[in-house]
Amino acid sequence: MMLLLAALFLVSALCQIDRILPFILSEAIKADLSLSDTQIGLINGVAFAVCYSLLSLPLARSADRGSPRIVLVACILVWSAMTSLGGLAAGFAFLAFSRLGVAIGEAGAVPAGHSLIARKIAPQRRGLAIGVFAMGIPMGAMAGFALGGLMNDAFGWRAALLGAGALGVLIALVTWVTAGPTAPLRRAQALGEPFMRSALRLLSSPDYRWLFAAAVAMGFAAAPFYAFATPFLIREHGFSASQAGVAFGLMQGLLGLFGTILGGRGFDRAVRSGSGQVLAPPAILFFVAAVTTTAALIVPVGWMALALFAPAMLSFSFMLPWAFGSGHLVAGRGKEALASSLGMIGSGLLGPALGPLIVGAVSDAASAAQIPNGLGLGLLIVPAAAVLAGAACLIANNRIAANHFGKR
Repeated sequence: MMLLLAALFLVSALCQIDRILPFILSEAIKADLSLSDTQIGLINGVAFAVCYSLLSLPLARSADRGSPRIVLVACILVWSAMTSLGGLAAGFAFLAFSRLGVAIGEAGAVPAGHSLIARKIAPQRRGLAIGVFAMGIPMGAMAGFALGGLMNDAFGWRAALLGAGALGVLIALVTWVTAGPTAPLRRAQALGEPFMRSALRLLSSPDYRWLFAAAVAMGFAAAPFYAFATPFLIREHGFSASQAGVAFGLMQGLLGLFGTILGGRGFDRAVRSGSGQVLAPPAILFFVAAVTTTAALIVPVGWMALALFAPAMLSFSFMLPWAFGSGHLVAGRGKEALASSLGMIGSGLLGPALGPLIVGAVSDAASAAQIPNGLGLGLLIVPAAAVLAGAACLIANNRIAANHFGKR
């Protein structure tokens, strides 16, 4: 179990590194390729989110029905190759194409990883396992921001992308060896109903629909936050890429590590106790994050803004074990990857596709009108979406408590 979780942690971290790098490298990419904030928003938003979300379901179905190890390793190799290609981009179109390729590979990472966990780890320890897997997200974000900023200042943004792609080949080999073969599902379980019918059946559940709504709102909060928080610190508070990357990355990594472990253990306790409070704690944290993030966008001191970003960083990582665990609970056995995939579509399609684009467009419009702090104005979408995510979590929490734990 420990070797499997260690491998999955590395996969999750690598996935996040390759996703995060263009965020901390965006100022250098923008200057080198003569791009606008709107184009940066398109590359980090629509170009990534559409493929990532649309391919998540079929890859999840392949993992549930077949070998999640094969699906996972193939995905790692694809996204690593496309990350390296991004380092060779000479313009907007090729860079956007490379991000599409990264999205295609990363679309299968979480569903295949959750399928491996569901097949190999007992249900009573699954929340902790999901938490360890999710822990790679903040640790990868820390590495992506910190090392990406350092690599950018020392060797340039192209070297950072090429190096991350090469690392992926090594992690793919480690994953293949440590994951090991998975026992095939029983024929009836493997065949099942078509994945679109299964997806629609799950979405027809009001319990899951509210969880899906929370995921959509979280996507509108998290995607613009990670895409433009470090450029905000660089432009508005005079941070260098290294300073912003190291400071933001270390905070995200430490808070994310704490959040995912605390969230995983908290979800396990909620299930064991039968309280049914499987989404109330992250809801409360989202409301707190909305207030502090709003303050961070208007305070005049850089370190204060960075400190006020902390609850948002914590809320996004803390939510993951609760959200995935609740989705698995509602979906039932044999459909864990499907539930994870739909949750990823919720959080990974509209928010990441439109959120950074909206922020970039507002920033460009504010700059054209000579309005100060245009990027901060655009980033107000983050606290607004966090409030909606908290409200949806509370409604989903009450429904799941009533229908799955008998709590009225």
